[in-house]
Amino acid sequence: MIVPSIDLMGGNAVQLIGGERQALDAGDPRPIADRFGLVGEVAVIDLDAALGSGSNESVVRDLLGRARCRVGGGIRDAATAIKWLDAGATKVILGTAARPDVLRQLPRERVIAALDARDGEVVTEGWTRRTGCTVEERIAELRDLVGGFLVTFVEREGRMEGLPVDRIERLTELAGPAPLTVAGGVRTPDDVARADRVGADAQVGMALYTGAFDLADGFCASLISDRADGLWPTVVTDPSGRTLGLTYSSRESIRIALSQRRGVYFSRSRNEIWVKGETSGDTQELLAITTDCDRDALRFTVRQSGQGFCHKGAASCFGDLSGLGALDDIIRRRLVDPPAGSYTARLVGDRALLESKLAEEAGELVGAESPGPAADEAADVIYFALVAARARGASLDDVERRLDARALRVTRRSGNAKPAPAQGAVS
Repeated sequence: MIVPSIDLMGGNAVQLIGGERQALDAGDPRPIADRFGLVGEVAVIDLDAALGSGSNESVVRDLLGRARCRVGGGIRDAATAIKWLDAGATKVILGTAARPDVLRQLPRERVIAALDARDGEVVTEGWTRRTGCTVEERIAELRDLVGGFLVTFVEREGRMEGLPVDRIERLTELAGPAPLTVAGGVRTPDDVARADRVGADAQVGMALYTGAFDLADGFCASLISDRADGLWPTVVTDPSGRTLGLTYSSRESIRIALSQRRGVYFSRSRNEIWVKGETSGDTQELLAITTDCDRDALRFTVRQSGQGFCHKGAASCFGDLSGLGALDDIIRRRLVDPPAGSYTARLVGDRALLESKLAEEAGELVGAESPGPAADEAADVIYFALVAARARGASLDDVERRLDARALRVTRRSGNAKPAPAQGAVS
């Protein structure tokens, strides 16, 4: 698949040719990350840090809050790698620091070893120093210590001369279970497709920035379809992964969806592009598009507004939502248009009551000693906690994203109890 890249210098997104000459300055990387992040992980490389000429740390941290990013550039020790993993990087990309003594201190599955090669020889220090070591030798040395490799063909970087597919296939076989990402030379969507067919992802920068092809073409390049009409079955889910419905996508519908950041599909019955909510008002904000492992089906993750996804007015075409998603939606609706006698609305209007009930139910959960009562009390705690969160502007989606971010941390907090407030103090 495609891995869009953002190279940073002086706070801006740039592209270099051959790792030396700046070819373009794309400006503010934030809107670029917003767009690139719709199709998966984004490679964010701090070139200033890699060259030892500065740092774009504040910008990188901002991008981590906007997209799933693998971060590289200037990571020369385990402490720096852990800092970025704790900050939310899905993976870190290590160059000169990809040594056994450093790698053994890091979670293997979240480390990518960057092997920048000029004419087959690994180069370091911003592609300026030759090492005398081949890419093949480095892969053989590190493949049991890392979760993947990024091989950049420096002599092709920024020149869009195409990928050396035969060589990529050999490197993929040598890397074994460590996934391979390749960069340098991607010229057309076919380059992305050919890399994918031999088991490698293609990291793409220059071709996207110059408009040689767009993000939709790069994403769709690896997709296949066994249908006569070439459409891809598309499962639509909410941010928590709950299924809203099944529809279909075409290359053009995907292009519009990515451009407008909306739920846009292909209607087989009308044989035309279908923008969800264009007539009903039940619009969707597109959060992500992912493909399944066989590359023949898609998932659209959306934030649904209005009545729901189903044309019959339900949240889901498979019936009403259940569990936490349904509870959160009910609380949201109660806050917008509370029916007479709504307890949820009463809690929101009486902060003291809400705080008292939340503390009361938490205490009862602690005291529960069997599965049934524990489940009952946990359900009460969750209800009051979601009301408290919604009353302060936070949704279940916000809570789940915080949990996902915490799961990425390598450094763990002690988890010790906080000191109890002094008698009579306001907590």
